Amino acid sequence: MEKTIKVYCHNTHSYLNVDGGEKLISIIKRLDIKNEYRHLTARVNNKSESLDFRVYNACDIEFVNICDPSGRRVYERSLCFILYKAIHELYPDVDLRIEHSISNGKYCLLNDGKTVPSIEMIDNIRQRMQEIVERDIPFEQHIAHTEDVIKIFEKQNLPEKVDLLRSSGDLYTTYYLLDDLADIYYSWLAPSTGYIQVFDIRPYANGILLLPPDKAQPHKVAQPIEQIKMLKAFDEYNTFNQIIGLNGVGKLNRAIDEDRASTLVQVAEALHEKQIASIAEEIAHRFQEGKSRIVLISGPSSSGKTTFSKRLSIQLMTNRLIPAAISLDDYFVNRVNTPLDENGEYDYESLYALDLQRFNSDLKRLIDGDTVALPTYDFKSGSRVETGKTMQLTPHTVLILEGIHALNPELTTSVPEEQKFRIYASALTSLSIDDHNCIPTTDNRLLRRIVRDAKTRGVSPKDTIARWESVRRGEDRWIFPYQENADAMFNSSLLFELAVIRDYAIPVLRSVPRNCPEYAEAARLLKFLHYFRSLPMKEIPPTSLLREFLGGSSFKY
Repeated sequence: MEKTIKVYCHNTHSYLNVDGGEKLISIIKRLDIKNEYRHLTARVNNKSESLDFRVYNACDIEFVNICDPSGRRVYERSLCFILYKAIHELYPDVDLRIEHSISNGKYCLLNDGKTVPSIEMIDNIRQRMQEIVERDIPFEQHIAHTEDVIKIFEKQNLPEKVDLLRSSGDLYTTYYLLDDLADIYYSWLAPSTGYIQVFDIRPYANGILLLPPDKAQPHKVAQPIEQIKMLKAFDEYNTFNQIIGLNGVGKLNRAIDEDRASTLVQVAEALHEKQIASIAEEIAHRFQEGKSRIVLISGPSSSGKTTFSKRLSIQLMTNRLIPAAISLDDYFVNRVNTPLDENGEYDYESLYALDLQRFNSDLKRLIDGDTVALPTYDFKSGSRVETGKTMQLTPHTVLILEGIHALNPELTTSVPEEQKFRIYASALTSLSIDDHNCIPTTDNRLLRRIVRDAKTRGVSPKDTIARWESVRRGEDRWIFPYQENADAMFNSSLLFELAVIRDYAIPVLRSVPRNCPEYAEAARLLKFLHYFRSLPMKEIPPTSLLREFLGGSSFKY
């Protein structure tokens, strides 16, 4: 007879007795939790677990649904498996590749883009997906010897999963079955297909856009937004990856094992330099035509804007231009005048935390050739001070402004449009874990920020993770709506970077205490980094954008 265990449920703020070995999905059926959406996963002692998880000891449990980032990831992974199954059943000779997140969905290619789906094909796939959902098929979790799982994926013709598993070094591997179709994901799926009610697929570029629920209104399907420039930036890197034969983590691991990593680093860094040089040449060309006196650089947190602007300045000098920088931070309003967020706290990420009137006045006078006294912001006192520092643009000077609001038209209303050159920088991760598991750009940036904060800013990983959702909300409001305004996009990701970051991130993430909510995210990231082989930082040149986060840069910050 199983013993009775007392657990604490955060959803009901109460203790309850459960049978030893009872599954979470059984426990939740006994609880009266009022919620509009079904629960998809749970945090047990601050660690994300499948609803198939069995409870054997006293613990804290919090059930989460799609409104929680962890629940949303479970939903989207499960949706991807349903798409794979529908395509496999209808078109068994068609290979599915889930490329990356874009336009509020996931961009998917069929046969690496060689098969452009027709409207009829998309309608057939959508209908089959709905049938799979209606059948409410369980996502069955299995654990087997890795060699046996490799044979399954060899039979299903999924070479990237085979490469990944061969390089993992794991004796056993967890995989899922949907009927008799197998797949692997680096975290949990929903209990069954019936949980995945809201979705759609649309034609998009050369493939399919898989649309999950809307983040703000999960009962509705997310609506696509136009991101032509973003798609082009992704496609350029995907093409590059295909040429060098590195689409998945398994092949990257093999390259490291075979001592080919140095060449990959050199090629990837050269690609960055080529892109930066091309952007600098375009700015110089417009400058010679009497345009583009001001370069505006924006991007989300940890996108490498600072190093990019320094490397761009060097390339501008090779084009016989003189770069001069103004810090938007010096135009903060006095702290007491800073707008408040929804929690009543100072919102330093708001556009209106800046003195727009003074900023635009100074810009206009600079362009007109005046000598302008520039302010300095004292963060300690929370006030702007006048230090007597002045600036005057020469006939060969290009003004560089870097900040999260740089592409927002409201920032530079006094500057004629032809005088602006806008650049959007972000780490648009092009490397995938495997065919059906892309690496979220946000995870890449979060890992960069965790390492940098711990290494150079004295901020704990717990605090970085705790603040991340707030940072993301600010990006959604103040950065992402303006990214398509860019004249140029710079992809700051390096296909090898997570293999370098892992050695710095793992010990830092392991320091997150288990008794805090941030442990769940730290544990998820640790599990994710497990897939990567280690690449020593000594391979990374001092001018690399990656050095902004790891240290050892030849640039001064």
